[in-house]
Amino acid sequence: MKNPRTILITGASSGLGAALALHYAAPNVTLYLHGRDETRLQETVSACQKRGATTHSALLNVADAQAMQQWIMTADAATPLDMIIANAGISAGTGGEEGETAAQVRRIFATNIDGVINTVQPALPAMVTRKRGQIVIISSLAGIRGLPSCPAYSASKACVRYYGEGLRGWLASKHVHVNIVCPGYITTRMTDVNDFPMPLKMSAEKAARIIARGLEKNTGRIAFPSLLYIPVWFLSCLSPRLTDPIFSRLPSKPSAPGPTF
Repeated sequence: MKNPRTILITGASSGLGAALALHYAAPNVTLYLHGRDETRLQETVSACQKRGATTHSALLNVADAQAMQQWIMTADAATPLDMIIANAGISAGTGGEEGETAAQVRRIFATNIDGVINTVQPALPAMVTRKRGQIVIISSLAGIRGLPSCPAYSASKACVRYYGEGLRGWLASKHVHVNIVCPGYITTRMTDVNDFPMPLKMSAEKAARIIARGLEKNTGRIAFPSLLYIPVWFLSCLSPRLTDPIFSRLPSKPSAPGPTF
């Protein structure tokens, strides 16, 4: 889809979601933008409006399936959605005294897994009927191989990656495209809490441009930067007996969930 005109983005109040909203904002484009922080979401809305886009905003918890379904179906009925970007997520790891608690794991799964499902599933019937649409799922390079520094986060991103890859194959014959995005470190509020080196970290704006180019080409897995993706992918193919000592040396993310979208 080279010129999507109606786009819904979750987690659009900051970081990558906001950068994607601004990238697509233009005259004759309608944006449905989701967030949890009203002030930051309104900043994104205002910036998109200045670029000529028509905007609609929603303050919702992506883990609330009923509320998400109502919002997405209402949006699609008003202006059929060309593209949905399931971006909202939280991050945390095993750093700190408690490590990764059960409560933290459930919070991450509820947002990063249930939130994606609650964003994607309500849009599918209408897109399949129209034989047109694009579903974008934001995963992570952390979803390529389980990381001891952030087990639940890695698992959640691996889950939605496999979910998206399966959907892509299933929906191809129905003319609905599915793309999985696996970025490395991006400058966002989520990574601002990390107190360790983040190699090849890039701005959210640059990441948005890379993603948009991949989506225009309907690239199945948009993984970047290559200099980080290729080593992670290669290590994921090796025996854990060889790679566990390497990954165990990685610094841990803070154990409290990072800033929400």
